Amino acid sequence: MRQGMRLALFITAIALASAAHAVDRGQFADVPEHIRNWFKSVIAPNGVPCCDMSDGHRTEYEMRGGAYWVPIDGVWMRVPDHAIIRDRGNPVGEAVVWYVQRGGGIIISCFVPADAV
Repeated sequence: MRQGMRLALFITAIALASAAHAVDRGQFADVPEHIRNWFKSVIAPNGVPCCDMSDGHRTEYEMRGGAYWVPIDGVWMRVPDHAIIRDRGNPVGEAVVWYVQRGGGIIISCFVPADAV
């Protein structure tokens, strides 16, 4: 139980820290409002917001052994089950992954497949 709470607090801290790095410098001015709203509304299955569209990265993906894999900085990484979001739809038509780089590693916080419904 305690370890579960620690994990939840850790994930929340990472999400909040990565939100501080999200900056809209006008590069999203041409994004339709419904796409902008979707990015802002995506929440991981554990209840942690995925952040904003400046944090989400459109990506290709593969299925390997029933798991999603995405390339991040040229390295294919397995998407953790707790990060997969299947019930929010996907108006961009491409898979989107949210991740942060911490302590020399990469933590995938959210992933929406291209065909999410």
